[in-house]
Amino acid sequence: MLCGIDLGSRNVKVALMAEDGALTLRRFDTVSFYREHGRSVDGQLQVDFAALGLGTPEKVVATGYGRQTINLKGAEIIPEIKAHVLGAVHQTGLQDFTLLDLGGQDSKVVLVARGKMVDFQTNDKCAASTGRYLENMAAVLDIDMEELSNHHEDPVDLNSTCAIFGETELIGKVVEGHSLSSLAAGVNYTIFKRIKPMLTQLLSDTVIFTGGVAHNQALVKIIENEMKVPVVVPTHPQYNGAIGCCAYI
Repeated sequence: MLCGIDLGSRNVKVALMAEDGALTLRRFDTVSFYREHGRSVDGQLQVDFAALGLGTPEKVVATGYGRQTINLKGAEIIPEIKAHVLGAVHQTGLQDFTLLDLGGQDSKVVLVARGKMVDFQTNDKCAASTGRYLENMAAVLDIDMEELSNHHEDPVDLNSTCAIFGETELIGKVVEGHSLSSLAAGVNYTIFKRIKPMLTQLLSDTVIFTGGVAHNQALVKIIENEMKVPVVVPTHPQYNGAIGCCAYI
């Protein structure tokens, strides 16, 4: 049994891959994972896999937001972008594509040719194009993420480039009396507008969309309509980095 771990800013994703390629996937709140399932041993994080119900993996590979601050005992550490590229190739079988990964607190766009990274851009300085931003804006509209992802037509124009000021601007649009559908579509379009420069620079014939935000079907449609390329969402977009760690082994 191979084990891939993606130490995310908000969630720890674990993928277990059997010899036949079958996957077992688990997700944990990051802080709870460190507090309840790990302990520091000689400056390294030791995880009790048996207590997690994960058995005893033959090999562990780790990546992610936390890999530079958490040294996972007994694991091989690989760069986050490498893990995500490997995961996208493994999940889709494609070799040439643009990888778009939108997580809880950062965004990445990677140009991939023949299964190898050619170029990439990342934005981890601002949460305005991430899952956290969408969650905050959905809360302002008093809807859940599933409802938010249903709307992409007739978007209200939202221009703030800051996650915090964006909430204030959205409230102003609510006061103006715009429909819930247009408000939700406007929120989804703000994500596209913030990632568009990266996508434009590294665009290929196909976009593979991973990360938790890939569950937003409205954003998938917006990208397809605006960039004029197909968007492929793998079966397990949120676990792509962890699956890539397994594929690396």
